[in-house]
Amino acid sequence: MNLIEKILSRHASGIEVKPFDYVDIKIDARAARDFGGPNVVKIIQENSLDIDDSSKTFFTFDTNPTGSDQKYAVNQQLVRQFARENNVRVFDIDKGIGTHTLISEGLAWPGSTSVTTDSHANILGAIGAFGQGMGDKDIAAAFTYGKIWFKVPESVKIILEGERPKGLSAKDIILNLLGIFGANQLLGYSIEMYGLCVEELSLDERITISSMATEMGAIIILFPPSDEIIQYCQERAKEDFQAVFADENALYKKEYKINVENFVPMVSRPGEPHDAVPISEVRGHFIDSAFIGSCTNGRMEDLRMAAAILAGNKVAPNVVLKIVPATDEIWKQCLEEGIIKIFKDAGALVSNAGCAGCAAGQVGQNGPGEVTISTGNRNFPGKQGKGQVYLASPAIVAASAISGEITEPNNILAPRERVFSKTVKSGSQKENISVNDNQDIVVKGRMWFVDQDNIDTDMIFHNRYLAITNIDEMGQYTFDNLEGYEDFAKNCKKGDIVFVGKNFGSGSSRQQAVDCFKALGVQAIIAESFGAIYERNAINAAFPIISCEKINEMTLKTGDQVQINFSTGEIIDIDKNTSVLAEPFSDVQMEIYKRGGLF
Repeated sequence: MNLIEKILSRHASGIEVKPFDYVDIKIDARAARDFGGPNVVKIIQENSLDIDDSSKTFFTFDTNPTGSDQKYAVNQQLVRQFARENNVRVFDIDKGIGTHTLISEGLAWPGSTSVTTDSHANILGAIGAFGQGMGDKDIAAAFTYGKIWFKVPESVKIILEGERPKGLSAKDIILNLLGIFGANQLLGYSIEMYGLCVEELSLDERITISSMATEMGAIIILFPPSDEIIQYCQERAKEDFQAVFADENALYKKEYKINVENFVPMVSRPGEPHDAVPISEVRGHFIDSAFIGSCTNGRMEDLRMAAAILAGNKVAPNVVLKIVPATDEIWKQCLEEGIIKIFKDAGALVSNAGCAGCAAGQVGQNGPGEVTISTGNRNFPGKQGKGQVYLASPAIVAASAISGEITEPNNILAPRERVFSKTVKSGSQKENISVNDNQDIVVKGRMWFVDQDNIDTDMIFHNRYLAITNIDEMGQYTFDNLEGYEDFAKNCKKGDIVFVGKNFGSGSSRQQAVDCFKALGVQAIIAESFGAIYERNAINAAFPIISCEKINEMTLKTGDQVQINFSTGEIIDIDKNTSVLAEPFSDVQMEIYKRGGLF
């Protein structure tokens, strides 16, 4: 049997397995991340399931290790509570990438099996273990039964012949292989790596190569464990183990012999990891940002490689360099070795350990039009943001960050001056702004009476929505954080007028707390008083607000028809035939209102 057949056989009650067999395999480590973990919990709870073995069951919070996103924070706490109730260990936001943690914590070892909600769980092939990313239902089943069904894949054998060229990184090796095999030539296969240069690869280098099995379409890239890796795992493993190796007469669907001496430094062009080309084809392309990290290149050797290039240098003007170690253990080692200082002195942003740019919950994302060179494993459109992403080794990324353009370490250049053209939208030239004397001075509408004081901007438009810049999308979130009014946006009608108490709009300076009402078509807000910043924001947006100290003299009722005169300040409750005088628009407010806004 070959390597994956040996591993699966050991975990399928010792039965001999062959390609295309469906077998139930015992799982040594079952993990769910903060992405997917809440759904796993939900499935278990909704189906009244139990945990098979809590000592083999884990949660890893690595996609949002800052806990800064409201939805992630809610989900993380939900998972923590479930874990406490079921005696399940959580590797929380301070730990780092879950697949790396399984290795460093001794929860995976040569010949073991692991499943997680991470599509790069096949990274465990670096130590000669079986790792597989699976969906929420699969992971919930593994949590409950301790095993899961699996179809035995066919295997291919890749032998790298020749001597590894000096300066060729592990990332270059896998990008060369991607350039050869593309994204589907080895689709569904288990790959085993052999050759003299393969035997000499360190753990960090094997992790880099194994982590991109997914981008090749392969089930896993397996390395027979070296003596060094076996010793590393023996020092950490929670169980005694015997490393697994393929039989000498093992069968493979295909065998490839590739001369590594022909490999060169490579870069994947934006859009597809397998669109890998020699760096000479993209050298000189300007970049806006650079990223070093991810499960592919956030290891100690990767960061030492980057530090050696960044030491004594500065990141180019107009370039942002973001660095994220894979685990907290690596982060601390960088601190001890002075590498963090090198990064900071060079002008880099260093974040806490985690998945970073590959997940939207941490640094590393880019914006429209932004060009990034990254050590990540994926550069699909939208994966690391809305800009363009090149993939390369830590050495190339560090050198490019210094030069401001794609280059290699032996060709670092002084940053060239870039000319940035000003973007001018059609018809946006400055013109004399006319005043619209036809702007409604008197408005009528249905009243909403929200009888509360001190409604702050987080109650009006919560900070979890602040990334929204399109006003048309803002209305649906109005008051969804104000207790008792969570359905306001659904029930509000265009033309409504809102009455509230004192100090409306206190707190944050966010413009969205004004614009969300405009998006809903609300005609005006009447309050006893307004927060100072909110008042300015509303006036500048030409959104009518009126301060009325006499609101309590009116018998206000949601649904009444009211009329407001912005010029005189008269407020009339049409249904009750009562009125009060409020503070009318000032000259400044009226001028801005008539011209449709400050600009």
